[in-house]
Amino acid sequence: MENVFDSKDAQNYINRINNLIEDTHGLWGRMTVDQMLAHCNVTYEMVYEPEKHKKPGSIAKFILKRFVKPKVVSEKAYPKDSPTAPQFVISNRRNFHDEKKRLIGFIQKTQQLGSEAFEGKESFSFGKLKANEWNNMFAKHLNHHLSQFGV
Repeated sequence: MENVFDSKDAQNYINRINNLIEDTHGLWGRMTVDQMLAHCNVTYEMVYEPEKHKKPGSIAKFILKRFVKPKVVSEKAYPKDSPTAPQFVISNRRNFHDEKKRLIGFIQKTQQLGSEAFEGKESFSFGKLKANEWNNMFAKHLNHHLSQFGV
């Protein structure tokens, strides 16, 4: 598993993103490349721009922590065509260049803050996470979707 807090690994993600072009097509799934970038941004928005998203209620958070968290924060890769949580569904087209720039900025910010900033940090849906769980969540999600688009 790559380390999103490591400058070389973070740069590798940025290089992969920079290999995308506006008409890159996915190898599976229905998202367009701009929607995929916007979808990847949601994970970071929940950390850096939480006001954009509704927090789950107590029952939903219990279910997320109990059943979804283990799959999200482990090192095991997501299978192709995994179900998407409603708050991550991007149904309209987005500006490719804006979404790409935002995602790169989020990756850089996360790397610069470092693992220390994420140790014990409260997750939007899963409660407090260890830095390695944050890393797994970020890295696994990026790898899944960048691989989906062949980069």
